Amino acid sequence: MNLDLIGSINAARQAAGFLSLEETVALGERGNRILDPFSILISNGVHLGEGNTIYPGCTLRAEGEAEIVIGNGNLFHSGTLIEASAGPVRIGNCNQFGEGGFTAKTNQPGSSIKIDNKGRFLNNPSVFGKTELQDGSQILGNISVISCVLGAGSSFEDPDPDLRAGLLKGSGIAKNLSVPAGHVIQGQGTFEQDQMVLQSTFHPIR
Repeated sequence: MNLDLIGSINAARQAAGFLSLEETVALGERGNRILDPFSILISNGVHLGEGNTIYPGCTLRAEGEAEIVIGNGNLFHSGTLIEASAGPVRIGNCNQFGEGGFTAKTNQPGSSIKIDNKGRFLNNPSVFGKTELQDGSQILGNISVISCVLGAGSSFEDPDPDLRAGLLKGSGIAKNLSVPAGHVIQGQGTFEQDQMVLQSTFHPIR
């Protein structure tokens, strides 16, 4: 490829605070799979572990003093945007972001997002505020999640749904909610605490 073109691409990326193509490719030295370095944008404030898979069209951006810390074995499907500007985003191990898009932003004072391990976040959820998504938690659907806690439990693979971590599913806005293990709130438009039921309501124990 034309070296002048590569130089121009790198200059634009670095001016916007992102790694160069060569620096992005080098993340693969720790076993990360960077499937298309041309369309994957990762900034200097991102700390990436090992064995992560990042599909084309993902953006991981940390601004100022904020940072993004990512563990190992996570899967970032196309359409994932994670942006830390007013607080940290901390991600553990073996989470799935997308298919269907995923957004997380700490763009308000006092915000922070903590995502533990083995979570599943599909079909374009967006996470804001001071939110904690504990081990095994799930968000399924086009939901804006603002300052919520999903409690730790088993992953979606557990045959007993009432042992699985907290779950939000549907579409709309979920704000200031706490969903413990074994429970789910399904909403269309708005999510309310009194809508919470056991997950076995929708998924009988196998």
